[in-house]
Amino acid sequence: MEQTVEQKLKALYELQTLHTKIDKIRQIRGELPMEVADLEDEVAGLETRIQKFKAELDDTEDAIVTRKNMIKESQALIKKYDTQLKEVKNNREYDALTKEVEIQSLEIQVCEKKIREFGFDISTKTEVYEKALGDLDSRKNDLEIKKGELQTITSETEKDELSLSKKAEKAEAGIEERLLVAYRRLRGNANNGLAVVTIDRDSCSGCFNQIPPQRQLDIRQRKKIIVCEHCGRILVDEALTLENVTA
Repeated sequence: MEQTVEQKLKALYELQTLHTKIDKIRQIRGELPMEVADLEDEVAGLETRIQKFKAELDDTEDAIVTRKNMIKESQALIKKYDTQLKEVKNNREYDALTKEVEIQSLEIQVCEKKIREFGFDISTKTEVYEKALGDLDSRKNDLEIKKGELQTITSETEKDELSLSKKAEKAEAGIEERLLVAYRRLRGNANNGLAVVTIDRDSCSGCFNQIPPQRQLDIRQRKKIIVCEHCGRILVDEALTLENVTA
């Protein structure tokens, strides 16, 4: 049986009422899901950063060990050359050994300079590393708190949201596809999710623009579906909304 315009308007308003209740439940959760997601990303980023710092510190420590071993090798060579200098038989051998001692001495100086640079680098990176560890602990703590808040709110509201969603699905089944498509488009385009609105003080309660008296009369007669000429929302009269409440 074909629905009358009045029945279609009532069905649309009922669906809007259900969706508004669902929207309010989701507003209670507010920005918490986004905050939780942002904190999870921040924690993951800090963990990656900390792993990078740790790898860099380990590499620098290894570089220091390598330089220290090079110093030991150079010192051993100098000792060897010093022993050989005592046994040289000509100036050519003496000059060659003296040159080798100078080279190894320079190598020791270079290594010692590098070790000091590595030590400064470790000191600087350790400060940043430890600060990152502190930030990670703080962010993890914040994340646990926010997750707890979200879990509490979700557990308190999910039953109501599920019940309303089922009612909304049932209400949608009673609305013709053309109207449902238009309703969904209007809801998607509206910041407050309102696709069906009432007349309030001679104005559209969606965009607050004035509605001419003749148009208000047409709306109250419920002979055709009328939309606001300013915002495009479907308009219903206040009496219809009261009928839906008492129905």
